[in-house]
Amino acid sequence: MELSYSIIIADDHPLFRNALFQSVHMAIGGANLLEADSLESLLALLEKGEDPDLILLDLKMPGANGMSGLIQLRADYPDIPIVVISASEEPSIVSQVKMHGAFGFIPKSSDMKTLIAALNQVLEGDPYYPAALLVNQTQQHTELADKIATLTPQQYKVLGMLSDGLLNKQIAYDLNVSEATIKAHMTAIFRKLGVKNRTQAVILLQQMDSEVQ
Repeated sequence: MELSYSIIIADDHPLFRNALFQSVHMAIGGANLLEADSLESLLALLEKGEDPDLILLDLKMPGANGMSGLIQLRADYPDIPIVVISASEEPSIVSQVKMHGAFGFIPKSSDMKTLIAALNQVLEGDPYYPAALLVNQTQQHTELADKIATLTPQQYKVLGMLSDGLLNKQIAYDLNVSEATIKAHMTAIFRKLGVKNRTQAVILLQQMDSEVQ
């Protein structure tokens, strides 16, 4: 009896999402495919009780700031395999994706044969990472990545909103918490990142995310 898989495709580009939809159908006959065009719509599907066998996640879509979408999903839904599909194919990005717990990385430039093979591999329980894109990171980049990884999903979200130029009271309003809570988050963020102010914290985040296009 053929297995039936449930897969969520999360990408904000309709054309690519449709192309990926067709590719997955070719790779896996009879799969139940759902689509999300933002982190919010993806989380809404999961909160409604969808329990997919796999999430195919774009790094850059509304609601996600670089790695923040992946980090939040890994924290909230640790049992769901996530494979990042991205146009950002720099080895440092692939290393970050792996470090943050993704089950695989598929470049958007992959041909159909590679895509189908990668999908079949992850659904059989084996992570997929193109060997050519996995390289050792520099010590400096590894140390920075380790610092970012110590942030909780909520702290990472606050840091991302700081990077967007929002004030404490705006962040508190958007997250529906008190301004005192945001100040406590920022104190923890500064301590974990080893910085003294929001400007230095934002610079570190930008260093991590600058290569994600």
